[in-house]
Amino acid sequence: MTRKRKIVVGITGASGAPYAKRVLDVLATRDDVEVGVCISSTAPEVWQLECGGDLRESCPFPIWGMRDYKAPFASGSAGWHGMIIVPCSMGTAARIAHGISDTLLTRAADVMLKERRTLVVVPRETPLSVIHLENLTTLARAGAVVMPAMPSFYGQPQSIEALLDTVVGRALDQLGLDHSLLHRWGDQ
Repeated sequence: MTRKRKIVVGITGASGAPYAKRVLDVLATRDDVEVGVCISSTAPEVWQLECGGDLRESCPFPIWGMRDYKAPFASGSAGWHGMIIVPCSMGTAARIAHGISDTLLTRAADVMLKERRTLVVVPRETPLSVIHLENLTTLARAGAVVMPAMPSFYGQPQSIEALLDTVVGRALDQLGLDHSLLHRWGDQ
């Protein structure tokens, strides 16, 4: 029997909620993953603006409270495999880069870094200031995968979902999850 991969999905209030929705939708189709979700205080507002509807009602997984440190992924001993923060606000990136675990989301990210597990940070901000770049560099040096939401076009995506998949698929690659979302370079 194959052990399920345990993945935390963090969603912040940065623009880019459709990326988070697509990640959740794809993970919901899999029976080989266990998913825990944590959100920032502003994530529901941005979700409503960009995706429509209520994040808490739309999410196919339970959402843990911002201060619910009883969540299994709040401790390294629980053995969660990885985390993706999509989208990741620059404020969240800064707090994680500087070890400020003031919410469950930033605590879970801190756990991934300290346990040397996969942390994928998907910032969706432009332009980037020197402060943003330094915080993202700090995260990369600490072991995080910094993967800005920069879609690719060589597969000639024909829909918004296909465009989202160029980022979501790469993020799933980083989490060690097989998928068929991407047109791979060199594929015909």
